[in-house]
Amino acid sequence: MSFLEKPSPGRLLLDDTVPLTAVIEASQNLQSHTVIRRYSDFDVLNSSLMVCGISLPLPPKKLIGNMDREFIAERQRGLQTYLDSITQHPLLSSSMFVKKFLDPNNYSANYTEIALQQVSMFFRSDPKWEVQEPLRDVGWRIRKQYFLIKNKEQPKERYLLSWVDLGPDKFLSDKDLQSAMKLLTSLSTPYLCPLLFSSTSESSALLIRPFNERGSLRDHICKVKPRESYLKKYCNPKKSQGLELQHIKLYGRQILEGLKLLHDGGVFFGHLHASNVIVDDGVCRLMDVENGMLGVPSALRPAFTQLRKINSTESIDVFCFGHLLYEMTYGRPPDSVPIDQYPAVPYTAVVSVLQSILSTEACKSGMPTVSELMQTPLFSDVHLQHSEKLQIKVPSRLKEALKTAKESLEKRLQEEQRVLHQHRRLTRAQSHHGSEEEKKRRKILARKVGNAVVHTQSSGASSPPTCPSSPTPPSTTGTPVCLSVSLSLCLSVCLSVCLSVCLSLFGKVSDRLCSSPLLARTC
Repeated sequence: MSFLEKPSPGRLLLDDTVPLTAVIEASQNLQSHTVIRRYSDFDVLNSSLMVCGISLPLPPKKLIGNMDREFIAERQRGLQTYLDSITQHPLLSSSMFVKKFLDPNNYSANYTEIALQQVSMFFRSDPKWEVQEPLRDVGWRIRKQYFLIKNKEQPKERYLLSWVDLGPDKFLSDKDLQSAMKLLTSLSTPYLCPLLFSSTSESSALLIRPFNERGSLRDHICKVKPRESYLKKYCNPKKSQGLELQHIKLYGRQILEGLKLLHDGGVFFGHLHASNVIVDDGVCRLMDVENGMLGVPSALRPAFTQLRKINSTESIDVFCFGHLLYEMTYGRPPDSVPIDQYPAVPYTAVVSVLQSILSTEACKSGMPTVSELMQTPLFSDVHLQHSEKLQIKVPSRLKEALKTAKESLEKRLQEEQRVLHQHRRLTRAQSHHGSEEEKKRRKILARKVGNAVVHTQSSGASSPPTCPSSPTPPSTTGTPVCLSVSLSLCLSVCLSVCLSVCLSLFGKVSDRLCSSPLLARTC
């Protein structure tokens, strides 16, 4: 029986990678001074984020005249600019400080204290382990805490203990999850970081693996100390630098070998990035391979949910590899994807691979496979120390469970992509309908129809009566004016009705979208 406690009934699973946005709609001036967020709250938030080393545009404090209406309007615009600069930054927007500031109801828990309680229970059940120090804020994931520990039987060796909450993409049953974690602890392969111990419950998991003093590949690229806060390390690194071509080729090929090993064994990953890769004696090893099974959301999920061709776990891994290859080349991750213009670099073979993954055409047509990337000129001639064929032997029952969980994960992703695509289309339609150009076009059309009606009525009143004995033959050269006007009026009415129906449908669909778990927190 696991020592970890069971979750409370009705436990809410949140995807922490969903970006939060905020718009200041109005200011409040109440006698009790109890508003949702005051300037002092912004000031506290800004102080918490100063460790990132980025100059954030917080408006200065004003003591005299701060109740003036013009000043309040100016302050509101300044605070909106400040919020936009935070929520549009990938690392700042995912930090606990910002999440708690924008969504206190869902981010009020103290995850460090929760992790300490769970870890203390573990040490009571297995006293050979001892905590040396907690590693606070070394990782970006809110619901994951790290501790540096040692084994009393081997006091000189250091290990990394991590506690993580299970995520919304956990589709394995508890029994199958335990079997999968047992499989990972038994693996011994050069391209995967060994997992020494694991224990899972219905709500969380506890993992122990060797601690690498040199840190991750991202620590190596940014030239920072691995134990520092991730905001300090990665938000604005001063000495970050891309790798040499020989290291890009070697590390890239080793990472692809690790991905192929997982894909061939039916193990889904989806969490490849520079912080999940360590370099040990010249060999790259993938870390946190268990994340896909634990159901935690990928760091790049906000990016690939916008791209409907990236709809499988294999294509997600290739997309993440493209991000990682860009970071290894330029010393920083890409600002956005797709990318069609690349900074100058002497390695044309690298740019060719990047274009096959991160370009607009690639994102529209689909990702290459891992095997195809291994056959490119950049990686095909790399000599590997471990040339023997590697494989993961998965029991048939567990392989079937992993396949079912993989399909469920992909189905959730595809549904999320469909909802986002529909939301973007409706938003564009509303924006086009409300644009000044469209309003002007509709006014001109209405004026033309009105003038045609007036002209028809006046010409009909002034025309002489027709002799009954000699009726006018029907026109064979074109449509009569009255019929033309009738058609114009009919078209105008139909257009108005269609626009009204579209707007009505947009309101209903928007309500449905805002009620979905994905968009409810951003509508």
